[in-house]
Amino acid sequence: MKLRLAGPPLSASVSTMPKYPIAIAAAVAALGIAAFFNRSMAKKAERENPPTGNFVEVGGVRLHYVDRGSGEPIVLLHGNGSMIQDFTSSGLIEMASQNHRVIAFDRPGFGHSARPRGTIWTPQAQADLIHRALKQIGITRAKVLGHSWGASVAVSLALKHPEIVAGLILASGYYYPTPRADVLLLSGPAIPVAGDILSHTVSPILGRLLWPLIMRKIFGPAKVPIKFKSFPKEMALRPSQIRASAAETALMVPSAAAVRGRYTSLTMPVVIIAGEQDELIDIDTQSARLHADIIQSRFHRIAGNGHMIQQTATKQVMSAVKEVAGRSSELAAAE
Repeated sequence: MKLRLAGPPLSASVSTMPKYPIAIAAAVAALGIAAFFNRSMAKKAERENPPTGNFVEVGGVRLHYVDRGSGEPIVLLHGNGSMIQDFTSSGLIEMASQNHRVIAFDRPGFGHSARPRGTIWTPQAQADLIHRALKQIGITRAKVLGHSWGASVAVSLALKHPEIVAGLILASGYYYPTPRADVLLLSGPAIPVAGDILSHTVSPILGRLLWPLIMRKIFGPAKVPIKFKSFPKEMALRPSQIRASAAETALMVPSAAAVRGRYTSLTMPVVIIAGEQDELIDIDTQSARLHADIIQSRFHRIAGNGHMIQQTATKQVMSAVKEVAGRSSELAAAE
């Protein structure tokens, strides 16, 4: 009597075994390796770029800032994804500190400043934080220069705490809500849980690969200046900073919508400056429109320049600072 075994031959069963668990295990292992690599690179970047300034703690938030020079204070607020080294490498801090006391902050989550997750860090929330920090430092009145996302914080500071803002210099800012497909593409690392995975694994690696393309985009049509080589790229590609940058990208349009009707209430001197060929922000629908809404403002278009005018047109930006100082003196004399 012969026995017959039910089912396909053993060799066939082995060949048709599900391969999904193996693929999933390989993906998890790859993500783990990527996370370890990115964490190591972040720690290395922080060791090689230690804090160069002081710290002030405001409401449990530790802010890093540099304090240079003497004279009438000017506060510098950098753009999204950046840090104090942007203003340092551009030479703007050195120029401004010849006649001013310069306070440049690492905004929350950038450089060496903390960004607690319990707060939604809108421009208004950051303005309140900067206001309290300035009071602790001993600054009661200052001109404020903001670049890009930092311009949104500077405007919010002037709207919420006008007594501390002697004048505004707004460079390459975004002030009115518009459809932005790039917001959806770049906000992924800000999503809870999934965003943490992205920011610790895939995003830093993609950032390194795309860095040359990103630089061409934000600097174009001007070339990336040699002086920008001192900017610490790996600090910007840390998982924590990538997440902060993604969060600010997600907040860009709603933040502009929240204050779009309040610009006419600004009464201090305002100088608006933008690169004529900015590839990130349409200066006609942003800077030019803001100039029309703020009657006492002045607007300068910088030909042959893009978004990063603090780097590629540093002297013109410094001239805008001096122009605000002159306007302040004119208004004081008129009073």
